[in-house]
Amino acid sequence: MQVEKLSNTLNHKKLLQDLGVDGGGVNILASKMSHHIIYIHELHVGAANILKQDALSIGADLAVPRGTVIAKTKTVDCILIATQKQLQTLSTKELAQPFGLKELAHKLKEYTQIKKPTSVEIMGVINANDDSFFSGSRFSGSNAVEMIKKMINDGATVIDIGGVSSKPNAVIVSAKEELERVKPIYELIAKEKLYEHAKFSCDSYAPTVVKSAFDSGFSILNDITGLENDSLCKLSAEYKATVVIMHMQGNPQTMQDNPRYTNVIDEVYSFLQERMLKAESFGIKDIVLDIGIGFGKSLEDNLKLIKHLENFLTLQKPLLVGASRKSMINNIVSSNVEDRLAGTLALHLEAVRNGASILRVHDVKDHFQALKVQKALSL
Repeated sequence: MQVEKLSNTLNHKKLLQDLGVDGGGVNILASKMSHHIIYIHELHVGAANILKQDALSIGADLAVPRGTVIAKTKTVDCILIATQKQLQTLSTKELAQPFGLKELAHKLKEYTQIKKPTSVEIMGVINANDDSFFSGSRFSGSNAVEMIKKMINDGATVIDIGGVSSKPNAVIVSAKEELERVKPIYELIAKEKLYEHAKFSCDSYAPTVVKSAFDSGFSILNDITGLENDSLCKLSAEYKATVVIMHMQGNPQTMQDNPRYTNVIDEVYSFLQERMLKAESFGIKDIVLDIGIGFGKSLEDNLKLIKHLENFLTLQKPLLVGASRKSMINNIVSSNVEDRLAGTLALHLEAVRNGASILRVHDVKDHFQALKVQKALSL
């Protein structure tokens, strides 16, 4: 007899199918192999005691502070530990309970419905400005087209083109100058019909620039302001474009001036949900959400967002993460921008493990290889 401990990151359903488990049993057993750890903030102490007993009765558990059983405080933070099956049971059982447990039950149900993506797209970055934080992403005219073709050949399915830097304290540029920078690239993309080989994304929040991009065959708007401008909503709906809604605290000129959050996960979630509903009210059908790594976030905020990315899957939209070569890596280990590829790959692979569907990157070939290897490890 031989015994081996298996990784929790394996594809549970495939593992059971390969074992030869009956079809009906695969889903049941897979639900017992998936565990949830859910942090609940400021739960009514009465609700905590009820939830504790209900969790224990089905084999789950609730970690609570000392003194909870005697209601030492009015509210408590607690941690629910449950399998997928147990969470499904609790999401139904708590609907009939008082002290806010009905509201909690609805949230637990959302977590049971989380589905991680089965594939990941690579979005290559092209900058048509000379002040982007990474010089290796700066291109113009025919040079940009050659790099676009290389990125597509290396595995990019989306190309993101911008003409204005959004790095901290970036210089403000007029829409006219921005259009002058990107227009030659747009024209070459249209002339060579490169949009037949990949999707093109316009990294801008200037309506005149966005319209020019859409007229050149672009199908995605990547808006760092999160559709603040109604004109962009109308344009995107008119062209039936996909929109990437990103969260940013402040603007590029102020965003890194001591950013603060009471709860970064909750605040980013609320913003994305609000702007998602706004987009839908304008008739926009295809929406991607971006948590905005480095845009008004501390190192701790950025790490939390990547580690707990699954929270945003309850919004049921694809998630984009762009941490490529950003300064958060330097805040972990001293490095200049040219030496941050390894750190980028570590952050992006963790983001994919936690539910990212799209990675916005400078180094397409390296990401393509890393994702292939990660996929092989999960089989």
